[in-house]
Amino acid sequence: MTQDPPDDQALAALAQSVGRALRQHGVMLATAESCTGGWVAQVVTGVAGSSEWFERGLIAYSNTAKRELLGVSTDVLVRQGAVSEATARAMAEGACARSHAQVSMAVTGIAGPSGGSPEKPVGTVCFAWSGRKRTTLSLTERFSGDRDAVRRQAVARALQGLLEFLESH
Repeated sequence: MTQDPPDDQALAALAQSVGRALRQHGVMLATAESCTGGWVAQVVTGVAGSSEWFERGLIAYSNTAKRELLGVSTDVLVRQGAVSEATARAMAEGACARSHAQVSMAVTGIAGPSGGSPEKPVGTVCFAWSGRKRTTLSLTERFSGDRDAVRRQAVARALQGLLEFLESH
């Protein structure tokens, strides 16, 4: 059974929860986004007062941008691909290292409608959450639906994963 993608209201509520958790932990967030194109940053900055806990958002859509802005190695991109947990981890770690934030999250994937392969079909999205003096966590999800549905689900999963990351550390 497929679940409907979250609507704007659900994403806003999730962003408010993230803001409360970041404030409670006294940390700032940086985002590194590829397939979501800054949507995570847009959702969190839609929360009034987010300047207290959101430090910056980096959109690294191309492999060149991933290398230049976030320090993702060419080796990782060639061996693992842009859509991989290794790339997501490198993106998250790069966002933390290249910002004043204490925690970061990254998302990279194939939103469609084209670009998929048998190994990585459309809807494959890799996530990572990192932090200073914290172990980086990553996972891969497979979402269904059109481009907008995949991206909405990715934004929600990125934020939910950040909440889980903060609670576990």
